[in-house]
Amino acid sequence: MTVHTPAPAVGTAPAEGPILMAAEGTAAFESHPRATTDPAARAAASTDRSGYEPATVPDAVVHAESADDVVAALRLAHEHRIPVVPRGAGTGLAGGASAHAGEVVVDVSRMNRILSIDPVEMIAVVEPGVLNAEVNAAAAEHGLFYAPDPASTAICSIGGNIATNAGGMWCAKYGVTRESVLGLRVVLPDGRIVSTGRRTIKGVTGYDLNALFIGSEGTLGIVVEATLRLRPRPVRTETLAAYFDDVEAAGRAASAITAARIQPSILELMDGPTLDAVDRAEGTHHRALGGAFLLAQTDGYGAHLELDAIAEAIAPFATSVHRAADTAEAEALVKARRDAIPSLEQLGRVSIGDIAVPRDRLAEAFKGLEEIAARTGVRIFSVAHAADGNLHPMIVVDPSESITEGPAKAALGEMFRLAKRVGGTLTGEHGVGLLKREWVREELGDTSLELQRAIRDVFDPEHILNRGKAL
Repeated sequence: MTVHTPAPAVGTAPAEGPILMAAEGTAAFESHPRATTDPAARAAASTDRSGYEPATVPDAVVHAESADDVVAALRLAHEHRIPVVPRGAGTGLAGGASAHAGEVVVDVSRMNRILSIDPVEMIAVVEPGVLNAEVNAAAAEHGLFYAPDPASTAICSIGGNIATNAGGMWCAKYGVTRESVLGLRVVLPDGRIVSTGRRTIKGVTGYDLNALFIGSEGTLGIVVEATLRLRPRPVRTETLAAYFDDVEAAGRAASAITAARIQPSILELMDGPTLDAVDRAEGTHHRALGGAFLLAQTDGYGAHLELDAIAEAIAPFATSVHRAADTAEAEALVKARRDAIPSLEQLGRVSIGDIAVPRDRLAEAFKGLEEIAARTGVRIFSVAHAADGNLHPMIVVDPSESITEGPAKAALGEMFRLAKRVGGTLTGEHGVGLLKREWVREELGDTSLELQRAIRDVFDPEHILNRGKAL
């Protein structure tokens, strides 16, 4: 018998004991028609986009193509007590899909069909591997759209969005993933299937298991089907770009929009260093116009009136305000925001933070991030979903440096404590994964953490799903 102990969350002692796994247990996956032990496949499935690099690779990968494939994999894992790591598109930013020796990855990226779209009820039924942008492309044919819109929309999958309760730019008006998922089919750790939610907009029969699975980071079950709420495409959209002397002024402007009770559909903020990176990568000239950039968009019949109100609210803070003349110019401004992460990835290894703060504390949070960068010597580039106070401070280190120890890790811890100090949270939409797990107790407290771990035990008493992640 061999003993495999999956690596603990970074910087923490293992919260769960080792699983004793017989050699024949791993061999049992040889009977699964979608399993492979190919070294290249195992290496490719070992980590996500967080920048975390596991010391080892998983023992096998199951490339599921159907719910039956997932059921078979979890039944094998449950029988032999083999830890399983669920995986979608691999675009996660918290190490939630990282896998180590002694673990088997269940990859659902090949489950990528849009099963149906009902344009009357405005509902789409999809498999978890469907990309976010693919859902929107299909919905657009019916004059509809899917509201959760991460910056990585072109490469992230619906299953991963559900796992972390992802948000994105449109969450300013339309909410995060939880507000757009009506129902789920989920394979539980022992191979049983449970359906949650419903196809109706309203319904309160029983506990809300649907909401519980959304944001659970693959620790309670593996989603194999989702019923999504679609919305009518806006009849009109208006866009403006505003520039500021510094990011604190831009933060105050964003807070002024909230205080004026204006509801933009998009409100995105980028600091000067990020503008520099985008300009170098894309050949644009945003940094020459100011030390920070605020992108605002409104939609609906009164979009132009709402944009007038936004322009008036931010005028005392901005050095310039420019309204997009047409759709092409508006799309170019939105693209600049989406280009932030890819542009920074050209500079080195990126660790993307995800703190959220009260919206009237944005300027204070940005100032605090600048102080952390100066104190630690770590390069920090910041963007934000400003309408909901969700900041993404991004640490960039040389490719040879670690993001999980030394100054980078110290800066990450200081970011969390900054958020906590102003009444905020460790993560707004990326999840805890393993990169942030050591700070969870500090935010939740003992009682809440114990209750949440007890809930996890009900679903997964053997602790085979995504061990060492989230809680």
